Amino acid sequence: MKFFLTAMPGKRWMIRGLGLFIALILVLVLGSRSWMPFAVAQSKPVRPHILYIMSDDQGWKDVGFHGSDIKTPNLDRLAQTGARLEQYYAHPMCTPSRAALLTGRYPHRYGLQTAVIPSAGTYGLATDEWLLPQALKEVGYKTAIVGKWHLGHADRKYWPRQRGFDYQYGPILGEIDYFTHSAHGTVDWYRNNQIVKEEGYATSLLGQDAAQLIQSHDPNTPLFLYLAFTAPHAPYQAPPEYLDRYKSISDPNRRAYAAMITAMDDQIGQVLAALDKRGMRDNTLIVFQSDNGGPRSAKVTGEVDTSGGTIPADNGPYRDGKASLFEGGTRVVALANWSKYIKPGSVVNQPMHIVDWYPTLTSLAGAKSNPNKPVDGLNVWPALIGGKIAIRNEIVYGIEPFRAALRQGDWKLVWRTILPSQVQLFNLAKDPSEQTNLADQQPERVAKLKQQIEEMSRDAVPPLFIKEAAGAAKSIIFSSVATPAEAEEVKNQP
Repeated sequence: MKFFLTAMPGKRWMIRGLGLFIALILVLVLGSRSWMPFAVAQSKPVRPHILYIMSDDQGWKDVGFHGSDIKTPNLDRLAQTGARLEQYYAHPMCTPSRAALLTGRYPHRYGLQTAVIPSAGTYGLATDEWLLPQALKEVGYKTAIVGKWHLGHADRKYWPRQRGFDYQYGPILGEIDYFTHSAHGTVDWYRNNQIVKEEGYATSLLGQDAAQLIQSHDPNTPLFLYLAFTAPHAPYQAPPEYLDRYKSISDPNRRAYAAMITAMDDQIGQVLAALDKRGMRDNTLIVFQSDNGGPRSAKVTGEVDTSGGTIPADNGPYRDGKASLFEGGTRVVALANWSKYIKPGSVVNQPMHIVDWYPTLTSLAGAKSNPNKPVDGLNVWPALIGGKIAIRNEIVYGIEPFRAALRQGDWKLVWRTILPSQVQLFNLAKDPSEQTNLADQQPERVAKLKQQIEEMSRDAVPPLFIKEAAGAAKSIIFSSVATPAEAEEVKNQP
């Protein structure tokens, strides 16, 4: 090239012009970005604000973008301008899912794998677990929970303000009346550990408080807002103005349930508007999910008796619902939205688990997890922006003394260990509704999955629910005497 330039000095202008032309072409091609993966065209994310929205007992199908007649325009827009997570898994009940989110660890590791913490329960999420708000707070985040906690209430050491949240508003228990804000006659409505007595529909109050918090927040300080609605968990209650929107639904439970979801969606819209008004929306990662599948039996809707009516949740094509290890109890409606990085209208159709958010969010924030408590989750940011999750070939649905379920690739094993035991094996790629049990045809695969479950169970802490329930039963059964007269009296009670 040196010889060429020396020998032909009159052509130097041609080479310079060619270089400028090539540079211009590269700028135009790269600038269009239409042929590139969405993520490649973006710069590395700065620390985002994080808005994590969780609904309670919502069915997989019960959103507009899954074809429901329930009106959810704000969630639909988030899905249209973000990514739908169509193989997204939580645990089959409330407490285990919420614990998994905040620890990044499977709940069998700390004894919260079975059922939920009941209103009379005295236990909670182990205080030696390093929670997501604690990790984010260490790197400068303002942390807030607006809504349901359900990770321990009998001792204040379990409460949100003691677990890394700078601000707290809403219920500590798992289930309240939407208008009285009470459970079993006790008001369960707090702001920063102080009881609050106020009027209003719980869903509206939570949305309004979250919007006000955003409006008063300094946009230069990263915010983690965990907005955990109680809707549409039983009792099925909604204000008249929302019930009136569903006059065409004759079933009272389904009508109230639909109204509850639309009321929640309206409040989500108000929160999004607050982000826009405060100039925070462009730098906010928004996640939405239900904590578990919608209930399909009155036995698991909660502590309020719903056996007199229909159970309104709809999990679409998926089998069973809340409390079940089948897909209907664990594959939940979910989305992620961040217009700067997540391609609008995209679908992530690879397995993701609720424990994955802990490492994903801490990585985006530049925070660290507790090295003494290794997380089970994976950083799924590459999947959200159009790539693939490198290692996620396994989904742990639950590891309990009496049952377990594990997925590897497309194969899922559901194992009931109590007698009479039962083993079911499904190929989810061909049979997502879990109708055909292939266990007898695949004995080697069954043996392998059972062995892996056995190995995982060795790290399990005995369920705290069973421990406490057994203690309570023992104090009653072994501290009194039942006589024939008393037994007859009990039998004749209405």
